[in-house]
Amino acid sequence: MYAMWRLQVALCTLSLLSLSSGGESKARSCSEVRQAYNAKGFSLVNVPHQEISGEHLRVCPQGYTCCTSEMEDKLSQQSKLEFENLVEESSHNMRTTFVSRHKKFDEFFLELLDNSEKSLNSMFTRTYGKLYMQNSEVFQDLFTELKRYYTGGNVNLEEMLNDFWSRLLERMFQLLNSQYHFTDDYLECASKYTDQLKPFGDVPRKLKAQVTRAFIAARTFVQGLMVGREVANRVAKVNVVPACARALTKMLYCPYCRGLPGLKPCHNYCHNVMRGCLANQADLDPEWNLFIDAMLLVADRLEGPFNIETVIEPIDIKISEAIMTMQENSMQVSAKVFQGCGQPKPSGIGRSARGITDVFNARFRPYTPEERPTTAAGTSLDRLRVVWRTMQHSVIDIKEKLKESRRFWSNLPDDICAKGKLTESDDEQCWNSHAKGRYFPEVVKEGLTNQVTNPEVDVDITRPDTLIRQQIMALRVMTNKLKNAYNGNDIYFQDSSDEGSTSGSGSGCSDGCTTEFVFVGTEAPVIGADRSDERAAAAAAGKSLSRGPSLLLVMAALTLPLWAMQTHWR
Repeated sequence: MYAMWRLQVALCTLSLLSLSSGGESKARSCSEVRQAYNAKGFSLVNVPHQEISGEHLRVCPQGYTCCTSEMEDKLSQQSKLEFENLVEESSHNMRTTFVSRHKKFDEFFLELLDNSEKSLNSMFTRTYGKLYMQNSEVFQDLFTELKRYYTGGNVNLEEMLNDFWSRLLERMFQLLNSQYHFTDDYLECASKYTDQLKPFGDVPRKLKAQVTRAFIAARTFVQGLMVGREVANRVAKVNVVPACARALTKMLYCPYCRGLPGLKPCHNYCHNVMRGCLANQADLDPEWNLFIDAMLLVADRLEGPFNIETVIEPIDIKISEAIMTMQENSMQVSAKVFQGCGQPKPSGIGRSARGITDVFNARFRPYTPEERPTTAAGTSLDRLRVVWRTMQHSVIDIKEKLKESRRFWSNLPDDICAKGKLTESDDEQCWNSHAKGRYFPEVVKEGLTNQVTNPEVDVDITRPDTLIRQQIMALRVMTNKLKNAYNGNDIYFQDSSDEGSTSGSGSGCSDGCTTEFVFVGTEAPVIGADRSDERAAAAAAGKSLSRGPSLLLVMAALTLPLWAMQTHWR
């Protein structure tokens, strides 16, 4: 009997010790959680000092917890904010590259155009004097149209250049035959003989080849940088859907509720969460990579083996030589025109004593390198060489940056979940979604369709993100334009002055300027594209990607003050 009584006492004692131990576990301190929670900037009002029952929790495990419902809601908002910041920070360098390089290249090309126009105006004013000034609008209109083309205007380069030479022929024809009176109809008839008679020699053909190739590449490349910038900026602003928000909260802050605020998530666990939350971004990657490859192709056109020493003739001299060729062949040209368009009526005014011939015989002689003057912008030969080398290095630099951005969007979860930064390096001492320990599920592949088996994020694979799909289309349109530009083929660009339209823009747009891809509101871009891009791209696919001299060099040849290319596109 005594033995039985002692056994009962022992059992009661063990029971009391067990209850005492259980009570201590329920009363575990939340001091570390309070400290970490307060460090996030949250108030400690109504934050428990000891663990409480967790039946009220909707995301985190419902055991004994340090979190109230209000705390869980605030931590959920905090996890969403931190995720958005992580994506922004991870993409910062890549996005900055597109912003800075777009600005640099755009300013460079526009400066070349401005300096070239100032140079030609200065040189021709000194050479031809009043004769040039009376006809300077022909040349001013040439540069106006070149700038309008580069900055996104609906300009057909070949037609514009043909029009320039036709207008120059009309002016020259009148000056060289000033003893006759010509009506507008007669001059229009005379201009039709430009191609047949080649009054300016081979200069128009060479310049047309150089200008079209150079400007197509320059405009399209800078526009590509702009599109890359816009797409990257928009995709980096992630849309956090409710399923993703729950998964982020569970991964980042449920350790707080379990009294383990310093515990980082397991590496593979983080990967599953991020691949679920960034599934649509990963789907952008294939089109992004094609876009980057096309940008690299056009960058090859802007680079090249030639340098400034190979450029010996200014554009001023090229046009002046064309004028001299017209003057030297004026009799044969006039005779052919008279024969085809009829004998004009005398004006009653004879040639001047000095004569137009004397004016044109003051041939604009090429300068030696020692004699070349500085331009109105103060750019000397030495400065041009520095600028040229800087641009060559810039092309090499942007190519390296572009290569680094390949597969950026599919690699984004890897960048965010880097061990030691967001996740725990020790696979045994990490948060596995419900406790401290190893995470066993496998990591799913990237992309929307692969998320059907994601154990952490309930992704609706039947509803792709609209914004991402629109960025994919924007990249596809730009990639087609880049491929055509590499082949020297121009693409139709809507003029920004057309009512209700969108326009392509090679340059940076100031306030009020529209661009090829007009992004409205905060949702998604409206893409101004037509099927002609796809048809043009299909046609270009059948052509060989022939190599030629550097397009940036040709661009410089046609626009750098006082210089022009001796070589030309074959």
